Amino acid sequence: MSNLAGTWTLDPAHTYIGFIARHAMVTKVRGKFEDFEASFTVAENIDDSTAKATIKAASINTDNADRDNHVKSDDFFAVEKFPELTFVSTGFDVDAQGNGTVTGDLTIKGVTKSVTLDVEADGVAEDPFGNTRFGFEAKTKINRIDFGIDFNAPLKTGGVLLSEEIRIEIEGSAIKQ
Repeated sequence: MSNLAGTWTLDPAHTYIGFIARHAMVTKVRGKFEDFEASFTVAENIDDSTAKATIKAASINTDNADRDNHVKSDDFFAVEKFPELTFVSTGFDVDAQGNGTVTGDLTIKGVTKSVTLDVEADGVAEDPFGNTRFGFEAKTKINRIDFGIDFNAPLKTGGVLLSEEIRIEIEGSAIKQ
């Protein structure tokens, strides 16, 4: 872990934190969060590593203003009452390159559940400004009902408007501090 040891901060200008939900059971809707802070510290003893992220719920962007306003409402994120989503790591199981899993407590709408992110490292490089960057992808799936996001509508053809399963995807660019 020596090349990754240290504290890293996600660069919001080069990081994507998003999700995918099934809509009308025939297509996918994608969204992302535009306002977040996240960092992680990789310790020489991987068991001592930590990660923490705070996402502003109101920063959601699905490229549709009406949908964004609905998702910010009490039907979904209730951003007035629950302005932040958080993740705090509880365990790392990654190799020297940064591939593996990170488990942690995800809190949405005041409900905390354990989730495991599958992490795939893209590498470490120095950028033109002298920053050491670590690129990675992380993915997981959650059931939105588990977090109190239970809005739905039946379809005339059967099924429901929104999937319970939500895929979370992160394309991260972290800068070593």
